[in-house]
Amino acid sequence: MDHFNFLAPWYDRIIQPKDPQKLIEIADLPVMGTILDAGGGTGRIAQLLTGQAQRVVVSDPSFGMLQQARAKAGLDLICSHAENLSFPSNFFARIVMVDAFHHVSDQMQSARELWRVLLPGGRLVIEEPDIRLLSIKLVAIAEKLALMRSHFMNPNIIAQLFTYTDARTRIESEDHNAWIIVDKSGD
Repeated sequence: MDHFNFLAPWYDRIIQPKDPQKLIEIADLPVMGTILDAGGGTGRIAQLLTGQAQRVVVSDPSFGMLQQARAKAGLDLICSHAENLSFPSNFFARIVMVDAFHHVSDQMQSARELWRVLLPGGRLVIEEPDIRLLSIKLVAIAEKLALMRSHFMNPNIIAQLFTYTDARTRIESEDHNAWIIVDKSGD
């Protein structure tokens, strides 16, 4: 069962976007170039980033979610899995992935692809529920019981997926979220 195609018509009503200011600050926006919202679903986050770059692209494997994103102005939409992004290398000035990394099938391959399409001098921000907290562990169990393919990872483990020589990685945490911030050294 594709949970996201099923939930798409109600997703934005169920999961309200929070104030984007923290993400804008962590992603170091505005920026010249293009932002990718990987696993961006209905565009609920990407719509808040329009005007922060020349172009905002949402990639998601769910046609249902992208159908909902079509109603939001200023977004380019691509149906694509994070494990196999259909973009050239060194393309995006910023990449954000909000509350989606635990949903990808192959997290290691997704990390490689996100790194591949990030421009030198660019920044990748993965925002995830912080699995180190009991409340998030309960959410993870609930998603397993709902037969979702979720695999929550400790933020430190996610950061270790970016051990490239030209990567600078740090983690920030606040409330129930963790941000894995990866900068790619520029030319």
